This record gives sequence, C-alpha cells and structure tokens, in this order.
Amino acid sequence: MRISAKGEYAIKAMLDLALHHGKGLIPIQAIAARQGIPQRYLEQVLLLLKRAGFLQSRRGSAGGYQLQRPPQEITVGAVVRAMEGSLERPETGQRAGRRAASDHARDLEELWSEISAAVAGVVDRVSFADLCQRVEQRRSAARPMYHI
Repeated sequence: MRISAKGEYAIKAMLDLALHHGKGLIPIQAIAARQGIPQRYLEQVLLLLKRAGFLQSRRGSAGGYQLQRPPQEITVGAVVRAMEGSLERPETGQRAGRRAASDHARDLEELWSEISAAVAGVVDRVSFADLCQRVEQRRSAARPMYHI
C-alpha cells in the first residue's frame, strides 16, 4: 500500500483535530504549524475531508475546523479511502494482460490480495480515538517522574 502526501497530510490533520476534539474550532494555521504541513496544501486536504463528511468548518477570524463526528467513529481506513480511493493494489495493464499467464502469477496475485486484506483490516480497525490514546501514552511515558 502506498499513501501519497495528500493521504499522509489528511491522517496527520485528522489526528490533530482528534487530539483537540471538543475544544471548538481549530484554526488551520495551528494545524499546519503543529503538523509541519504547508498551509496552502492543507487547505486543499481539509476541503476534501470536509466534502467527505469528516469535518465541519467556519470561515472568518473566529473560524477553523473540527471533526464532524467523535474520533472513535472515524477510522484511519475511511480517511485513507477518501483521499486515495481503494486500498487495493492498483491494477496495471501489464499485470492484467499477464494474469492468466502462469500459475506463479496467480499465486502472486493471491498473495497481493491477502496483503491488501491484512492492511485493510488494520486501518479499518484503528480509529482516531485509538491513535489519540497512543499519542497520550507516548507523551506520558516521555514525562520524567520525580519522587519527593
């Protein structure tokens, strides 16, 4: 599975918004700065996420973005599909023309299908609430503990 910059930025932006869920509208400048995403590109990504039904937004000086639904209801797989299309390995003309050429080709196609199904199973199982929990666990593990 290959994820484009657009897909990666969408996942980063969604995670940022999930980490700030319930805190109102988040300005695009804040998301861009925290995630290291060029603001002009992030605007395009957030617009696609909004059209896909993941985000709400408001324009203006008090505007910004927020999740349309709670983070536990949005999976990484749903966002990847919205940005990238299918999670399946893309069909090429060369592969399609040679599909029945040999038993080895069929065996490899079965392997690629199994790999695609495994990847889909993982990203469809992981919600943005799960990712938030991972971030929070990592943050708390990185904090030094002082005993007095």
